Amino acid sequence: MQHQKVLVLDFGGQYNQLIARRVRDLGVYCELLSCDLSAEEIGRSAPIGIIFTGGPNSVYDENAPRVSPEIFALGIPVLGICYGAQLIAYTLGGKVAHAPSSEYGKREISFLKESPLSEGIPEKSVCWMSHTDLVQEVPAGFEVLASTESCPVALFGSAERNLYGVQFHPEVVHSEYGNKLLENFLYRVCGAKGDWTMKNFVAEQVARLKEKIGNKRVLCAMSGGVDSAVAATLVHRAVGENLTCVFVDHGLLRKNEPEEVMRVFKEELGMRLIKADAGERFLAALKGVTDPERKRRIIGELFICVFEEEAKKIGKVDFLVQGTIYPDVIESGKGKSAVIKSHHNVGGLPDVVDFQEIVEPLRDLFKDEVRRVGTELGLADEIVWRQPCPGPALAIRIMGEVTREKLEIVRDADAIFREEIARAGLARDVWQYFAVLTDSKTVGVQGDFRTYENVIALRAVTSVDAMTADWARIPFEVLERVSTRITNEVKHANRVVYDITSKPPATIEWE
Repeated sequence: MQHQKVLVLDFGGQYNQLIARRVRDLGVYCELLSCDLSAEEIGRSAPIGIIFTGGPNSVYDENAPRVSPEIFALGIPVLGICYGAQLIAYTLGGKVAHAPSSEYGKREISFLKESPLSEGIPEKSVCWMSHTDLVQEVPAGFEVLASTESCPVALFGSAERNLYGVQFHPEVVHSEYGNKLLENFLYRVCGAKGDWTMKNFVAEQVARLKEKIGNKRVLCAMSGGVDSAVAATLVHRAVGENLTCVFVDHGLLRKNEPEEVMRVFKEELGMRLIKADAGERFLAALKGVTDPERKRRIIGELFICVFEEEAKKIGKVDFLVQGTIYPDVIESGKGKSAVIKSHHNVGGLPDVVDFQEIVEPLRDLFKDEVRRVGTELGLADEIVWRQPCPGPALAIRIMGEVTREKLEIVRDADAIFREEIARAGLARDVWQYFAVLTDSKTVGVQGDFRTYENVIALRAVTSVDAMTADWARIPFEVLERVSTRITNEVKHANRVVYDITSKPPATIEWE
């Protein structure tokens, strides 16, 4: 089935992925692509609509990213957001200038005229502004449709040409009716049918995988994380016993995770799953190592080595499954917003596996869509909503050398934190939360005795895409329960601290 498609052209704005996610959430498939796309390439793609994202530039600067005016002659509806709105105005003969006063944060917006975008939106509501430039004059044939006290052109458009520009950010939750505005653009202007659902995706992917793989052999590196779990389950649904999964247990996972992976995927789902117990090898390799980058490198290299040993026992396979998801593709340079990091989802495995082709069944999905696919496939919530965990796992949540005793301390503390977050009903509200074993010890009093034991740090953040994050405002009574339980139940821990640093300047992980 060929889905209707919207193209989101990326001009480097901080909310670019969020715009694409909002479109997907509204039931319309979209792709986030570079703003360098030509009118000819866009025409070949045959989208039902185009969205220009925001960006950090001023449209009148010499090196600012631009678009060809030919795009507006394709007859495809266009919505410009922030920089994208200014770009439409500037390109088509309007005027853009530096704002007398910049607008950041919530503002009251007044809709001045009815338009397809304002259907179902009150005359006055709250929107989220973030700009230093503004549209002074709209191009000929365009109307001003909404304004704020300090932004005379907050929304403008031409119903005849299906071209619209919005100065505020409808994609952020602070814009009260932002989602409705996006929905109106997609359904009332672009004529969307809403054919992008995870139920459809599962059915189509299973059919596609069956046709592609047939009776050939498939290998998957199972980490236990949500991406590899959903990718493996999707392929297993399509090819059954032709899939073999290898689970390398490096002994650095969270409490009860190895047992849960084996129970769910081997016993309950009936996958052909091989477990490689390599905990002792990893501990030996990490002995005396304190530098976090060395830890990462040692773990990554040994993981590949162990996987290679298991893969050789299996022999030649035809396909290798990877849990690549859409943000991995974007961050590897598909959009305009910089090549953030190169993603090779399973860290170099293609070099050590004898296979013909990589299968990436999730490469078009955002993380929240992956979770919905997992639910559609019948995976339990404890798998689908499992907390993100880096490849080195607890090794980089232990500051300093990794030892068996330290692993037990951080495992127990982390399990308590996760239990209490779930008990408080916050598990889906907080993006990521975990415990860190610091390399500090402090004096304490436990019972009638002086102690000199470890400090546990709790980290919890809210985020949209992990590129930026804010520390989570967890209720004090929840933090109090966590602290009390850790200092009572975890051996060798006598103090708990809470990290209230955002990203930037800090990262989410401590190492």
